[in-house]
Amino acid sequence: MTVIVAKWTIDEYHRMIDAGILSDRKVELLKGEIVEMSPEGEPHAYSSGEAGDYLAKLLAGCAKIRHAKPITLPNNSEPEPDIAIVQLLGREYRQHHPYPENIFWLIEYANSSLEKDLETKSKIYAETGILEYWVVNLKRLHLMVFREILDGEYATKQTLTGGIIQPLAFPDVSVAVEQIINS
Repeated sequence: MTVIVAKWTIDEYHRMIDAGILSDRKVELLKGEIVEMSPEGEPHAYSSGEAGDYLAKLLAGCAKIRHAKPITLPNNSEPEPDIAIVQLLGREYRQHHPYPENIFWLIEYANSSLEKDLETKSKIYAETGILEYWVVNLKRLHLMVFREILDGEYATKQTLTGGIIQPLAFPDVSVAVEQIINS
């Protein structure tokens, strides 16, 4: 038996949201599929919140830090990364969520969602041209940094437990890995 999955466009997904069909569900659109999001436990909420505050201070006047808000991607995806570091476009975001060209880099915090974040989301982000993607493994307390897109996938992955990292978009900014991990 062949299973055929119904795929949704971003416009169809937005119409479902506007109609209230998804109002009681915590979901995101990934490559045309509506996917349930994992509940956010205490370590996830704490770490992503503290890291977002740290990055907001560090990048004040250079970038906007969006916490668990949608981004719109051309591959029929509208994920809600834990942290999106985006261009300062002000009221333009009343008209649309950030597009790939507005995104400096993304950060996901993973406990139960680790496989989805490392496999599914990394491919979605790479194929849409998001140059940098970070995943914090909350179980092991390390940061995985994905860079260098090759054939629609990230070609390099670096795992860090401490030290300093310079984001590609801001090479003069030093980010303390411990502040992102918040162990």
